[in-house]
Amino acid sequence: MIRAILSRPIAGDLGLLVLRVFTGALLIHHGYEKLANIENFADAFVRPLHLPFPILLSYVAAFSEVIGSWLLITGLLTRMGALAVAGTISVAIYHAIVTAGFNIYLLELLGLYFAAAVAVLACGPGVFSIDELIARRFEPDMEFSAELNEGFSKSGVLEEAVAGR
Repeated sequence: MIRAILSRPIAGDLGLLVLRVFTGALLIHHGYEKLANIENFADAFVRPLHLPFPILLSYVAAFSEVIGSWLLITGLLTRMGALAVAGTISVAIYHAIVTAGFNIYLLELLGLYFAAAVAVLACGPGVFSIDELIARRFEPDMEFSAELNEGFSKSGVLEEAVAGR
């Protein structure tokens, strides 16, 4: 257990932390702006797509950005937050393509938000998250034992240790 803690590379987990925090912090104001003037957002973005219940869907978009961003920042229910963000951003990408075509200036920020959300969905929150603390609380030895066994079997360390006896 000590060897896994001391020798485990943390660059990937630090990268996930930076990705989560920056994505959430930069995206959250978009949700608050929607909530500040929900009618304007519904008229400009939801109604042109001819979606039903534009005010309701505008609130769903705003709250998924706000709550999803907070979940990403804190690392609590991180994959749920990333899923909410990815869903909202995918609709925003669709809106941008339908209304303006493949305009890189509109799509680049949306693409980065979408890619960040999908990366967090695929990789998880990393060890610097509340999700990790909860997982360690309920299964304290589970996290490092699987990685430790996998690392030993791949590198031949276990075989060398047995052969040296």
